Amino acid sequence: MSEQPTPDDPGTTPPGEPAIAATRRRPQRWTAAAPWIAIAIAVAVIAVDQLTKLWAEQALTEGERMPLLGDLLGIQLAYNAGAAFSFGTGATWIFTILAGVGTIVALWFASRVRSRAWAICLGLLLGGATTHFLDRLLRAPAFGQGHVVDFIAYFDWFIGNIADIAIFAGAVMLLVLTALGIAMRPDHPNQPQDLAG
Repeated sequence: MSEQPTPDDPGTTPPGEPAIAATRRRPQRWTAAAPWIAIAIAVAVIAVDQLTKLWAEQALTEGERMPLLGDLLGIQLAYNAGAAFSFGTGATWIFTILAGVGTIVALWFASRVRSRAWAICLGLLLGGATTHFLDRLLRAPAFGQGHVVDFIAYFDWFIGNIADIAIFAGAVMLLVLTALGIAMRPDHPNQPQDLAG
């Protein structure tokens, strides 16, 4: 009498169940180095964002657009007191608070993550939120009401920066990882981890 496959057996797929379902049940690998991966990515995002903003302020003239790909993409220095599309320019302090809260939340999740994919996602979000928070705190015209330096112009829609790209990429990853059911960390603390990272 042959042994019937069971759903708990990672090497078999129950009759009538798609193969992709069995793939999703494959145990995730965890690493204790995941928080450090997130921090490293965040630091890289902050460094690249701040250095490119420094370059933009030194090399560009505010309001003058230099086309890179016609109307699709250009370089144009702008100072943004609000959010994307210059929304809320009269309430800079609100965006300072939101950036601070976003930084704290992303840092908390990054400290608990054990998945490499989630570490990348959280590192992008943490880096983008932190560098925006630093802009709001330390840039002119006043502490806590700083204007964010933007210089990447997309059509005539809006002007952004490296931090915006990181936040967008992190948000897309968050949606994809959530949709795929990939967990940030083990359900049980005693699950084995790949301590070598």
